[in-house]
Parts: sequence; C-alpha cells; structure tokens
Amino acid sequence: MKINILTLFPEMFDIFNHSIIGKAQEKDLVKIQAINIRDFTKNKHKKVDDYPYGGGAGMVMAPQPLVDAIRSVKEENKGKVIFLGPRGKTFNQDLAFKLSKEEELIFVCGHYEGIDERVYKYIDEEVSLGDFILTGGEMAAIPVIDSILRLKSGVLGKDESFEDESFSEGLLEYPQYTRPEEFEGDKVPEILLSGHHENIRKWRRFKSLNITKEKRPDLYSKITLSKEDKKILEKYK
Repeated sequence: MKINILTLFPEMFDIFNHSIIGKAQEKDLVKIQAINIRDFTKNKHKKVDDYPYGGGAGMVMAPQPLVDAIRSVKEENKGKVIFLGPRGKTFNQDLAFKLSKEEELIFVCGHYEGIDERVYKYIDEEVSLGDFILTGGEMAAIPVIDSILRLKSGVLGKDESFEDESFSEGLLEYPQYTRPEEFEGDKVPEILLSGHHENIRKWRRFKSLNITKEKRPDLYSKITLSKEDKKILEKYK
C-alpha cells in the first residue's frame, strides 16, 4: 500500500519508521511518504496561511499551496484524497476495513482555523476522529493510518490476528491474561487453564458480550444475538 501525507510537519510521521509499521515498510509491504505543503507555496516568505475574509480569529490555510501539493502527488498516487476534518464521518473499524482495501491513499492534514473552502473540491472524503478539537490534522492522521495499515495482509505477521480484537465484529474484546498464574492474590480464571478449547471459546464470547453491554451499550444495542449467543449468556450469567 502506498500512502502520501500532505502536512506542515512531516517529521511528526517518523513514528511510522518504528515498531510494526516500520517493519512493514522494511519488507516493502507499505510505503509512507510525508510531503511538506510549504514546499509548494509561491509566497516568497513560505507562508501557507492568511487572514480570513470577513474577519474572525485565527488564520486559514490558503488554497494555492494545498491544491498544488495535491496535484503534484496525484501524478504518482492515484488514490483517494482524504482530509482529516470536523465535517467528516466519524472514523471507526468498518471504515478502516474499507480503506485498507485501497492500494493508494493521500491524506491531507489541516491546521489553524481550517482550509479555504475552495480546496474541498479536491477532497474525495473527509474523516473525523470525533467531536473534539486537535492542534492539527497530523494528530488525527497517525491513528487513522495505523489502524488501516495493520489490516493489510502481512503487516501484523503470520502469528498475529486482528479478527478477535475489539470492534472487529462490533464487540469489545474479552479479557486477556498471561503469566504469572497468580499476581498479588488475583488468579487467572480456571477455565483458561483447563485446556478445553470449546469451553474457553464460549467463555470468551460471553465475556466479550458482557463487557460490551456494560462498557459500550451503544455498540451492544446494534448486535444481533445468535441462538448460540443467547445460550451462552444464559449459561454463564
């Protein structure tokens, strides 16, 4: 997968040179390039923003540098142009899966009071992390890109899987335990030590359903319980 990120702070994306995504880049499974929007401004002082028409607080990102940056990247990357902004649909696991099917993507990170309205005609999709304010689009782009890339084949490695993780099917994940068997008087549930894989699977399903109902009732309300789910809930309640 090829990803280009248009940003005023390309150094912020050095994070993708480390850990799992860094290893995926070394294996040529993904390619990430952060491009400085400031390189495309025609302003002799390298300005990329200006005061808003009509007055108001703050500055607005000017259209010329942004549009020229998008056009330049489009010569090598034909993917969707995604803007991290407040008008967009809220990002979730379903959207992560959808975008992970793409082979090329372009992300645009806004700053200040936003972007000139005329830039939107060059944006294919707008994505928001939620109803709160960040200092810049970079802060939103990092988790969005990470969640997309980890769904690409080979990125997590053959021994890892995202199928049982939180949100993969609309539920929160079941509790996880590792050694030691007892820690400060708190023991690992006996069923996980039993070696009975079918009973463990059912217990985990119960815990996943129960935790989601307790912690995220909004998610639980969207779940259609199967016949087995109902039996599991009745058995373990």
